Amino acid sequence: MSARPALAVALAALASSALLAAGASAAPGSTPIRGTVWVANEGGDSLTAIDAATSRTVVTLTGIPGPHNVQVSENGRSVWAVSGGSSVVAAVDARTYRLRGFVPTGAHPAHVILTPNGRTAYVSNSEDDTVTAIDTARLRTIATIPVGEYPHGLRPSPDGRWVYVANIDGGTVSVISTRTNRQVTEIPVGKKPVQVAFAPGGRFVYVSLNGEDAVAKIDARSRRVVAKTPVGTGPVQLYVTPNGRTLVVANQGTEDKPSTTLSLVRLATFRRIADVETGKGAHGVVVDAAGARAYVTNIYGGDVAVVDLSARRVVARIRVGEEPNGVSFSTRPPAKPRAGELRLPLPTHSGGEGH
Repeated sequence: MSARPALAVALAALASSALLAAGASAAPGSTPIRGTVWVANEGGDSLTAIDAATSRTVVTLTGIPGPHNVQVSENGRSVWAVSGGSSVVAAVDARTYRLRGFVPTGAHPAHVILTPNGRTAYVSNSEDDTVTAIDTARLRTIATIPVGEYPHGLRPSPDGRWVYVANIDGGTVSVISTRTNRQVTEIPVGKKPVQVAFAPGGRFVYVSLNGEDAVAKIDARSRRVVAKTPVGTGPVQLYVTPNGRTLVVANQGTEDKPSTTLSLVRLATFRRIADVETGKGAHGVVVDAAGARAYVTNIYGGDVAVVDLSARRVVARIRVGEEPNGVSFSTRPPAKPRAGELRLPLPTHSGGEGH
């Protein structure tokens, strides 16, 4: 996928949001959703920022070749996106929409996450079977960590001590110590694990098994799978609600036979309790800080579905770029973008570190 020559910032027209009537504002008596939803549009070489309060697109940043995943820092001040077309991870200032810099990764970077203290970023490199650890302040690589076969989704434990990595081809989840930046163990989990999600307390970790149409539950103390439960077809990303009661699972299916649902799993019983129709090829999912709404990227539909988790229905649908994949939520409301363009000459292949 070729790189565009610049990072352009464009104000989106209100009509481009294609909102459902119920999605324009919070329901009567409910707490308004404040924050920003960031979406990585892999096929569109762009990132989209959505105002969670209005479910409207605020700004689109273009010129990032093949961004598969995006992650906002805990303080909401920086946005990180992997570029599969450049084999780098880019850091953007969320307050100005300006590029902070970029750092080379391994081949085919898939996901990026940050530790809770924001000091270290970790990037899974699918083709290299490694994870890159990056000093976020200095924008420098501090370690390259061998893991399982074809690493993809990864997330940190709530206490920041561990990073769990789903290895699709290895059928395992790698556990990395953030103190030593080494893999300490590899947990067999099942067929094609794609992404992991921690319960708020960190006792349990959940992993989507794309090859089994199921989710596995890992005991973080024994580091063993203790249960599995079926979900929809071809699960990809998953997320635990802030109250720890529900696991939401996006079911993508395949391009020939897309799945269209978000599965809800009650964690007390570890049983699926509902499926919500969200769109064509549900891929990424995140939940707002209050646990009221889930945001689901529909990779084959080119939109984001906003799901009211209490009502179990879509309340807004927002057009974004082509092939939306990763999605991240920030409690910080979006900054008002400047008119005009901001240029980011990202390389079309891996190059030197820069800021």
